[in-house]
Amino acid sequence: MTENETRKEQEWKEKLTEEQYRVLRLKGTERPFTGKYWNNKEKGIYYCAGCGTPLFDSKSKFKSGSGWPSFSAPIKESNVDKAKDNSIGMRRTEVLCSNCGGHLGHVFDDGPKPTGSRYCMNSISLDFKPKN
Repeated sequence: MTENETRKEQEWKEKLTEEQYRVLRLKGTERPFTGKYWNNKEKGIYYCAGCGTPLFDSKSKFKSGSGWPSFSAPIKESNVDKAKDNSIGMRRTEVLCSNCGGHLGHVFDDGPKPTGSRYCMNSISLDFKPKN
């Protein structure tokens, strides 16, 4: 990870797979129940697939039934940015990696207590490293 990573779009295209680029850089979404982590139950840390910033601990992961990996809170609030997203005729809050600006998913206010948040992330935007 590099602090405030900046790359030119061509560099992103070379670094990421075509699908990672579509989601992380073009704000795409993977289909529900298809991502590699939506049903992952291993203990570990989820990192940004674009730059390696630590984003979520498996301790905050929960089964939301949405088909995407869902978390109640990031490891550190400063590791994610939030932005208004009014695309597709909906009002949502987009979640971005604060280091590289990669699109991770969206956050909703229908999660479990105590946070009440559901960070609904795209698996392809994440890398997972299990704890030993």
